[in-house]
Amino acid sequence: MTGIMPAVRPARPFFSSGPCAKRPGWTPEVLSGALLGRSHRSKLGKAKLKDAIDRTKTLLGIPANYRVGIVPASDTGAVEMALWSLLGPRPVDCFAWESFGEDWVTDAIKQLKIKDSRIIRADYGALPDLASADPKHDIVFLWNGTTSGVRVPDADWISNDREGLTICDATSAAFAMELPWSKLDVATFSWQKVLGGEAAHGMLVLSPRAVTRLESYSPPWPVPKIFRMTKGGKLVDGIFEGETINTPSMLALEDYLDALTWAEGIGGLKALIARSQDNLGVLDRWVRECGWADFLASEQGSRSNTSVCLKIVDPWFKALGSDAQADAAKKIATLLENEGVAYDIAGYRAAPPGLRIWCGATVDKADLEALTPWLDWAWANVKSG
Repeated sequence: MTGIMPAVRPARPFFSSGPCAKRPGWTPEVLSGALLGRSHRSKLGKAKLKDAIDRTKTLLGIPANYRVGIVPASDTGAVEMALWSLLGPRPVDCFAWESFGEDWVTDAIKQLKIKDSRIIRADYGALPDLASADPKHDIVFLWNGTTSGVRVPDADWISNDREGLTICDATSAAFAMELPWSKLDVATFSWQKVLGGEAAHGMLVLSPRAVTRLESYSPPWPVPKIFRMTKGGKLVDGIFEGETINTPSMLALEDYLDALTWAEGIGGLKALIARSQDNLGVLDRWVRECGWADFLASEQGSRSNTSVCLKIVDPWFKALGSDAQADAAKKIATLLENEGVAYDIAGYRAAPPGLRIWCGATVDKADLEALTPWLDWAWANVKSG
């Protein structure tokens, strides 16, 4: 190995972009109150699910007249539930600048075949022309591109007088970024991202405009049971009161409730955002000094403060081409994992070669500060090898 290993290791080397690090101080004992061996439809089961919904609304500042429900299949299930239930009456503008945005293009345009729709794309590292959104169209977009590290900086481009609905995949943004609810008719996220909960469950947020669409429109295609939100032309209110469509994990629910308690205890949404911003600041300072890596996001104002994506920019190594860069990134990630310093920081498989380091609120700033010398150590070893 090249050079002296750094003396300090991250206390918690968990930098995965999903499932993300558990909150500081987490132990399995926090799950001891889980309602195991009982029905989720029991009085206590429904009360726990409703508690998760109510506290989520309060923590995120979701308006009282918006509906929030726990739905199957994580954020993916929540997004597809919205797309397959709401799209059809209007053309759709799909904005895509990374892999998950392309997934929603596949649903809306290739699978549902919504007529007169548009795909507005940008390469990894950039944002598409958001201002081209047509207020008469439905709009499908991500708030934060988890696999590119590029986020939407604001919602000024969304018309207050829009006729269509805005459907926002906010899974790596909720709890780490301010979301302008008046501009969002549908928002989705999952438990296993910013608050470090367990997988399999999604959250679906509906504005009154979205509810009106659901109750006035029936899609021309079959809708699977786990996507159905209406019965007899009326919203199934129970979904948004803790009566889930299918059986949830009460163990995962208890874990999410613990994460909410932690978030409330440290100061709520403002504190969560501040922790993520401070974490991003650690990597920003390191990037300015290291000389061999840079943000994949080209514009500072659109850089994610959760899923931070990095590319190798060392002039000598960059000249070797993308295959060499991909190999180098994998070697760095492997070296650090083998040393127990950082787990799961290789870039997403469909993204440009590089690294992806989660900086959400459940990561401690001190661990990122301990990580950066190890990144330089790993790079020195890869370059010399």
